Amino acid sequence: KHCLRSIKYHAIALYSKMKSSIPTLLATVLGFSAQTAAFAPIPTQSTSTTLLRAAELIPEPEGGEELLKMSESSLPGSRMKNMGPAEDQEEGVFSFWLTAKADGAKIKKLRTQTEKEASKNANFPGFRKGQIPPWAQPQMTGFAVQEAIIKTCEESLEAYGLENLSGSAGEVTVNEDIKDLCKGYKSGGIAFTAKYNGKFDSAVHAVVESPAEDVVVDVEVVAEAE
Repeated sequence: KHCLRSIKYHAIALYSKMKSSIPTLLATVLGFSAQTAAFAPIPTQSTSTTLLRAAELIPEPEGGEELLKMSESSLPGSRMKNMGPAEDQEEGVFSFWLTAKADGAKIKKLRTQTEKEASKNANFPGFRKGQIPPWAQPQMTGFAVQEAIIKTCEESLEAYGLENLSGSAGEVTVNEDIKDLCKGYKSGGIAFTAKYNGKFDSAVHAVVESPAEDVVVDVEVVAEAE
């Protein structure tokens, strides 16, 4: 139901001459688009310190209304807050704050897929065809982590009964610097915080807020029928 656009990896040929920076080279190999799509993260620069992969998260904003998850099994450990009506948006659009963890198994799977796609047409000077240089590995990890964060944000919509907005109105901002989150990363999940605008899914919340009416049984009538 929630059709969200995310970063796509389409391997294309890489010219043998190294004329670009490392990020640009990897972007070319992976078909990474620098343009922001709906629900593609917009990392913000932070002054957080990083020790291994435990990047310091941006402090939780004050105020807001804590949301309940539609199911306890959805996005374990996550939290969502409604921070109030979104600025410069139509009525019914709210600003949401999310804290969650991108699953480690998901990051590992995406990392493997990313390297597999990149190796199909990789042709870096000084390395055999299909080989990804060691200095390019961190950038690939960054792509995998970023994609995992996107997917986690997508999952948060269903977990909390929300609807995304189309176009630029539905962009999500990752509060931490993704480079900090990836620094020294080896394995496991990565915690992050994000914010985005959205709407409450009226169909889901109507069911939650309007439980079935109690059924009154006339005991005497039942007894007579027996």
